[in-house]
Amino acid sequence: MNEEKELAAAYDVRCWQSVVQEVEHEGGPRGERLVKAAVAVVFRNPFAGKYVADLSPLTKPSAVLGRVLGRRAVALLGGRQVHSYGKGGIAGINGEQEHVVACITTIFGDALREAVGGGDAWISSASKTASAGTAIDIPLAHKDELYIRSHYDAVSISVPDGPRPDELLICVGVASGGRVHERVGGKSLRGLARKS
Repeated sequence: MNEEKELAAAYDVRCWQSVVQEVEHEGGPRGERLVKAAVAVVFRNPFAGKYVADLSPLTKPSAVLGRVLGRRAVALLGGRQVHSYGKGGIAGINGEQEHVVACITTIFGDALREAVGGGDAWISSASKTASAGTAIDIPLAHKDELYIRSHYDAVSISVPDGPRPDELLICVGVASGGRVHERVGGKSLRGLARKS
């Protein structure tokens, strides 16, 4: 079974949304272009409108969710290497924030790392409950070292008609590098290279 079919068997997917931002400069000299991308999937929340103690039906199959979202996000970078990543989601208003968290645990995170070409760092995340059309800022951090200040960033995504009250929106973000014109110091990639 291919991954898209595996995902469809585990989650009742309604739609996908993608966004790509290419940053040429932030008012300073032009340098290397920064590309940030995010992908979101919206699917039915089986626990909307009721409290359920066991959320494992969302968690157990979430590796395929992480892999498919990760591969779609990597493709949006146009051949550039992933330097940073993040994850998150929105529960529709009949759901709970915990329903999102159940989808993006370590099972999801390990699969996302694999899909983007590896990563040693903890994956930053954001989750909330909100109405359709609400944007989410996916926090980004370096994929191999959380404390690389140049890569603290975010990428935003929204789905105009989602998540509906009985849906979940799960998303990932990736970037091809650190912030354009970063220059405030802190732990750097040079230090990471020495550590490797």
